Amino acid sequence: MNFNIRGENLKVTPPLREYTEKKISKLERYFNTPLATDVNVNMHVHNNEQVIEVTIPMQELLLRAEVAHEDMYAAIDLVAEKLERQIRKYKTKINRKSRQFHSSLKGGQLAVSGSNATYLKYDEEEEEFEVVRKKRFNLKPMNVEEAILQMDMLGHDFFVFSNAETGETNVVYRRKDGKYGLIEQES
Repeated sequence: MNFNIRGENLKVTPPLREYTEKKISKLERYFNTPLATDVNVNMHVHNNEQVIEVTIPMQELLLRAEVAHEDMYAAIDLVAEKLERQIRKYKTKINRKSRQFHSSLKGGQLAVSGSNATYLKYDEEEEEFEVVRKKRFNLKPMNVEEAILQMDMLGHDFFVFSNAETGETNVVYRRKDGKYGLIEQES
């Protein structure tokens, strides 16, 4: 793991850096080989709370967690636990899925990717929308079930993906009744 730790309105001291690397590195025990990926850690103070955001992009999975706490060391512990739960949940679902569909998979690999969100801020005076954040990402082909799995893993309410069956860009989303919806392009 290659750590990229930065602080906003907060000095990242060597002990804080070492503690973060030690805690996040423990996640490698869930993988067969050491992770050769970047770990992006952003620490900042917001409304008297210490906030830590961790993003670990991998080929098959995007892990992301954010925690706010009065103490940064406690926030680091909590974010590591949150990431660990995501990994265990992912592995459980993959194992369950591979047992159910073993005959149809025949060595196939589940591919999931990150999600994209653009947050809009409404300006009342001008009655215009101002884009305050942009994200870019590659859409990896996957089926609807895989997209729902990734959306749940990220804790998002929607997920944009390339449908492996149709080749079109689709969106899955969580409905208010707890079920899922799918948005497809019209032909």
